Amino acid sequence: MVAAGSRAMITNIYIDGFNFYYGAVKGTPHKWLNFVRLCRLLLPRHQLQRFYYFTALVDSRPGDPDQSVRQQTYLRTLRTLPNFNIVLGSFLSHIVKMPLADGNGYADVIRTQEKGSDVNLAAQMLLDGFKNDYECAVVVSNDSDLLRPIQIAIRDLGKIVGVLAPTRNKHPSRSLAANATFIKHVRPHVLAASQFPPTLTDANGSFSKPSTW
Repeated sequence: MVAAGSRAMITNIYIDGFNFYYGAVKGTPHKWLNFVRLCRLLLPRHQLQRFYYFTALVDSRPGDPDQSVRQQTYLRTLRTLPNFNIVLGSFLSHIVKMPLADGNGYADVIRTQEKGSDVNLAAQMLLDGFKNDYECAVVVSNDSDLLRPIQIAIRDLGKIVGVLAPTRNKHPSRSLAANATFIKHVRPHVLAASQFPPTLTDANGSFSKPSTW
């Protein structure tokens, strides 16, 4: 294992997209986020090698018909970044009965659950660790379900594993904080300094940040 501070560690970044969205940028003006810029600011002594972004494609809802379009635009933005890989899980939707707030009966509601991102993240991080593809792995999530793969990477593979915790509305996971090699908070001022320009260009032409963002 390379000692921290001796030289720039070869580092891979593993981003839990939905955990990050709900923990850091939902309801803020910081959704147009450049993760490479963010990690360069928070990890200045690391040699950032590869990025993995784990998410699932959303379906637009009657109250928000442009939701899917906004997500696709953002994924298009992320694809302009070098060495940035998007790994898709899936959504499962099913109807469940929920009690009404006044206690008078039940209503059928559609419950949507994102599946696969945490498992995909854990599998990719451990696969890369077994292949000795990095010296340091950084998990961008506050999900305590990722504790076990973090422990395996540190204890069994001898890797350094840090956590960038999206914790706008709550404290970092105690189990992650206690077991990761290091943990850093993702603060609003760093998010503000890590935004893409309003308009970008790729092989298909120019496109812009969604107007509601």
